[in-house]
Order: sequence, then structure tokens, then C-alpha cells
Amino acid sequence: MILTKKQTKALDYLEDNKTRDIIFGGGAGGGKSALGAYWILKNCFKYPGSRWLVGRSVGKVLKETTLITIFEIAAKQGLKADVHYKYNSQAGTIQVGESTILLKDLFAYPSDPNFDNLGSLEITGAFIDECNQITSKAKNVVKSRIRYKLGEFDLLPKLLGTCNPSKNWVYSEFFTPHSKGTLADTKQFIQSLATDNPHISPYYIENLKTMDANSQERLLYGNWAYDNDPATLIDMDSINDYFENTHVKAEGKKYITVDVARLGKDNTVLRLWHGWKVIHRESYGKTTVPETVDLTKKLAESASVPRSQICVDEDGVGGGVKDYLRCKGFVNNSAPIHKGGSKNKENYENLKSQCSFKIAKRIRNKELYEPCADADVRQTITEEMEQVKAKNVDKDSKLGLVSKDKMKEKLGRSPDEWDNIMMREYFELAKFQIRA
Repeated sequence: MILTKKQTKALDYLEDNKTRDIIFGGGAGGGKSALGAYWILKNCFKYPGSRWLVGRSVGKVLKETTLITIFEIAAKQGLKADVHYKYNSQAGTIQVGESTILLKDLFAYPSDPNFDNLGSLEITGAFIDECNQITSKAKNVVKSRIRYKLGEFDLLPKLLGTCNPSKNWVYSEFFTPHSKGTLADTKQFIQSLATDNPHISPYYIENLKTMDANSQERLLYGNWAYDNDPATLIDMDSINDYFENTHVKAEGKKYITVDVARLGKDNTVLRLWHGWKVIHRESYGKTTVPETVDLTKKLAESASVPRSQICVDEDGVGGGVKDYLRCKGFVNNSAPIHKGGSKNKENYENLKSQCSFKIAKRIRNKELYEPCADADVRQTITEEMEQVKAKNVDKDSKLGLVSKDKMKEKLGRSPDEWDNIMMREYFELAKFQIRA
């Protein structure tokens, strides 16, 4: 296999004594999977008895794509199946000499939120193909398993991720710091596009040019700021700033917003606000009404927040929490709140739409701040804010949001964090409390 200049650069980082995390790609056709396959196979022979993980979000797709690339790269290196390596489809392993490649499904299944399926797995290194499709937690769990025979081989724990542009943890942890020149010395980002790959067919590039504008920006030109959906209420820069707006101080009144879990996959989320700054956040799996009441009371007492400055989503079981606490209740589909009667009526479908549009504007204006040290929480909030979109943007109708069901389809979960953040706007509107 003849490596491209970009692949060679990435391989240098994969084999140095400093770099631990490498993201390679940022476009289609740049030789992402081929690099990962080559690196893993090379290591298997270089370090006999080592153990390497190759993962992807969905196991079926891994076998249909990444695994095929491994076989192709093996053939180019003169390796023969059942001679130099043996593939066990049932076990999901490839035995390469004395070393082993483990093929792993890294999807965040609700039944295994902590990736216990990886168990006590120990590996020497890992290659995650299309790593933008897995969660930050999945990536971190894999990293925590890289410890097998590192001392024996005098190796650093190395993780290679390949991907196309995507605005999630890869964007915030690698692309943005790389662009600003602030990426940690132990991390590297290498952008590789189809135009950087002299081995690719020119017809492949021509096909990319026939795609829609957004797809061209992402896959052909490697544009990470590709999303120009006019329905999006919060741009990515504003989402990232939400976690960095240190100019927003904790001042004024304190408030608590509570989004109560309704279904098994939902979370109960509580936030304590001091003005427009989040100073505390808690999240729990499905809780009972008494448990949620106790959690809210404890938080309120510790921060001296009166009941009139607590707002609970009272749809479903949240109504019981609101009744116990005798605090403010938030009904998503209720009428919007207007400032002084019908002549000042605002054109929103309901209260949730009104609060979402208004607080999205505040986020764009850099008026909110939530310090967030937990990378997984930050990723969750980021993903949910990206899905806050207006519906029927081309129609002259009331302002509304895409349905929660559609958000769930995109996210694979309920947008509990956004629902909790959005409710903060209620306290500004509640000052008027003149409903249509």
C-alpha cells in the first residue's frame, strides 16, 4: 500500500511518543478507513500478542464497510485469508498471527448506557471508523480500555478516529481547537479530502460534485460549518459560546427549572440559575413524584430559592410534582404569554415555542452561560440545541417548533436538557401573565 502524504503524516503521529488521540479525515475519499486498517494490521505484526479494537457505531455497518477495507488492505500487503489471518464472524474477531483484532459495535443502546458490554476488555490500541457517529462517552470508555501490554511494548495508549465533518464532540474537542491553534499537544487533527488522495478515481470526485450544496461542502470541501438550514434557531458558534460566556455573571434572582421524566428513557433534569448563569445541574433516571419533590426541595433549600421561583414541567407526572411544591407550572402546549393584551399578541403556536424562540435569541446574543466540565453533558446539550428548529419556515403562519417526536428521531432520545433550559424564559414572560 502506498500512503498519501496526509496518511503518512497521520501515521507519524500514530507512531510518535507524544500523541495519544488522532482525528483523521474531514471529507469523503481521503483514505480514512484505509489508514485505520493499515495501522491496525501493521501493529498486529509489529507487536505479537497485542490486542486491537476496531469499532463503529453499528456492528452491521462495520462488517459491510470497515471490515471489507481491512480485507482489501490486507490483500494489498500480500496477506492471505486463513494463512496470515483468520476471521471469525461469530466471535467478531480477526486473528493476525499472535495478535487479535476485536470488531466492536459502539452504538449507545439505552439498555447499556455505560457500555458495560465492553466489560473488563483490555486492548493495546483502537481505531474507531466514522467516530462522529458515536457518543463522547463511547469514545472515552474505549480509551479507558487501552492498557493491554503497553508497558511490555513501550507504547502510549493511542486512539485513531476517522470521520466526515460533524458538529458534535469531534467538532468541539478537535476541529475548533485545531482551527484556533489551541489543540493540546497530545491531540492531532489531520484534514484529508478526496483531492488529497492521488489514488482515488476522478469519477469519484465528479460524483461528489453532483450532490446537493450541503453535502458538497461537507464531503468534497471538508467544510465543518456546513449546516445552513434556515430552520435552525441556534448556530454552532453560539452553542459553543453558551459554555464559554464567562462575561455572564451570577447576579439577580435565583431560579430552578425542573423537567420531569415521563418515560423509561427520559431523564429528570434540574437546573439552578443565578440570573442567566447556570450554577448547578442535576440529572437522574426516571424518578417517582415524591423523589422529584424531595430533590427539588433539597436544591431550593440549599440555594434559598422560594417556590415562586421554581418552575416544573407539569405535563404528565410533572403535574403531581408541581401540586406538591405549589410552585410555577409549565404546560408546553398552553397559550403563549402576551405583554399587555391582544394588541401586543405575539404570533407563537404555544408557550414552548414562545420560550424556545426567545431563549434561542438570548443564546445567539451570548446572554446565557453554563460552565460544563462534563464532556458528555456538553455533547448532549449541543446535540439537542442543534435540533431546535422552526417548522414551516417558508409559510406565513404562527411560529412553531419541529415536533418533539422528530427531535427524538434525530437524537435517539428525548431532548430533556433543552426542555429544562428553555423553561428559564418562562420567568421573564411570567411577569406579564396576561394570556390570550
